[in-house]
Amino acid sequence: MTITQKILAKAAGLSFVKPGQLIKAKLNMVLGNDITSPVAINEFEKNGFTSVFDREKISLVMDHFTPNKDIKAAGLTKQCRTFADKYDIKNFFDVGQMGIEHALLPEKGLIAPGECCIGADSHTCTYGALGAFSTGVGSTDMAAAMATGEAWFKVPSAIKFRLTGSLPENVSGKDVILHIIGKIGVDGALYKSMEFSGEGLKALSMDDRFTIANMAIEAGAKNGVFEVDDLTLDYIKDRVNRPYEYFTADSDEDYDEIIDINLSELEPTVSFPHLPENARTLSSITENIKIDQAVIGSCTNGRISDMRIAAAILKGNKVAKNVRCIVIPATQQVYLDCIREGLAEIFIESGCVFSTPTCGPCLGGHMGILAENEKAVSTTNRNFVGRMGHITSEIYLASPAVAAAAAIRGYIGRDIL
Repeated sequence: MTITQKILAKAAGLSFVKPGQLIKAKLNMVLGNDITSPVAINEFEKNGFTSVFDREKISLVMDHFTPNKDIKAAGLTKQCRTFADKYDIKNFFDVGQMGIEHALLPEKGLIAPGECCIGADSHTCTYGALGAFSTGVGSTDMAAAMATGEAWFKVPSAIKFRLTGSLPENVSGKDVILHIIGKIGVDGALYKSMEFSGEGLKALSMDDRFTIANMAIEAGAKNGVFEVDDLTLDYIKDRVNRPYEYFTADSDEDYDEIIDINLSELEPTVSFPHLPENARTLSSITENIKIDQAVIGSCTNGRISDMRIAAAILKGNKVAKNVRCIVIPATQQVYLDCIREGLAEIFIESGCVFSTPTCGPCLGGHMGILAENEKAVSTTNRNFVGRMGHITSEIYLASPAVAAAAAIRGYIGRDIL
């Protein structure tokens, strides 16, 4: 079995599972946010449920439209607040304690290797960086899971990505996953597990791994998962205080395909509109692309290492005229670290907006909506038509290094780094 198949077998109480098999698995965490949780709560109540399966294994994170952007958003968060209070949900994160969900849960030690997790958000696959099985589901599945602690799955087959080498200067996990999606396409891993292993793992920080796993869904994958190593164990050492078990794959024969990636050969990469698969290296861009906005943050690239990378480039420089640069740390802890390390000062002095943690502009929510025909470089994970605002606006996905450099230059081009 593959890593994912072993985790699902354990969760289902089975000794063996195979691709395509339908199983019912016990869950270690059920996640929802301020947009998806109200739908789940409505279904929960409509179906007559009167209790949750485990008050400590449900997380409700108010992150998408918070602090509340309008009356409707305020009503949604109030509904979540009322539900969390009624059922004494331990992991309810509201304004002041919240963060972007997929950065917050690992930071809080709520996900451990070998666990089985679902979330009513497509980027729940982020937690595969910790060697867990995690995937996005619909709000009705979330409702049933909050009541029963179980979910149905079709066991996925898998693609193995065998990593070698180390990352060159100004290349990060974002460039790795943009390169991979550019290589295999947005449906290249459709309903499969993307599993990452090899000597190259030691060249990837945990933040790099979170970024890569986060965007597995952008290749159509059911989940992304990394082999657990010493770096993983060091990350969870002071965070996870419960027993866990992690798994390794049995053999290469268990995979549909094995793809070798030499990290040393990668370059800073940008995904052009309107799909993540439209990946191009900076060196291949022939014409400078003028931008109106740069966004540095999100569940993909809002962690402290991302902030440090952006600050190192912005320090002593100014954001270009007619460019708005919005910096959004992913959690309260990252926000605090930015203040303590002097990064917040760098951002503000360079002309950036430094925001409280929120998903905000990533989904066209608030804090940076694009107008007609505007172009943005963004460290987020999707560049679909109308994703961040007007349907004629354009989004160029990139790493924090590329986004910060573009903000200073006022364009995306081969010479910005």
